[in-house]
Amino acid sequence: MGTVKEYLMQRKDIAIRLLYTIFFIIVLELLKLVIQLVVIFQFVYLLITCSSNEPVRKFGNKAVAYAYRVMRYVTLNENTKPFPFAPFPEEIEQPEKSEEESI
Repeated sequence: MGTVKEYLMQRKDIAIRLLYTIFFIIVLELLKLVIQLVVIFQFVYLLITCSSNEPVRKFGNKAVAYAYRVMRYVTLNENTKPFPFAPFPEEIEQPEKSEEESI
């Protein structure tokens, strides 16, 4: 049977995890806005130039990978805190060839 001190330490760890989770939920909402802006920019750029902007495309892919890591953390599926407490995640998958490259 655990002592009162162990019980309180466990509760303290849960409370700290809750605070980190609240922080990352706010980060996730900001990230959602950034991804929406990337999508709008990419489509406007695509309509004007008939090609995608590769740096923005790569940034969007990295932002999605980061959002995935944040969602895993806040849903208690991963214990490693995401960036800025850990290195920025690598891309999960490389972007597919754009339509103009595959034609």
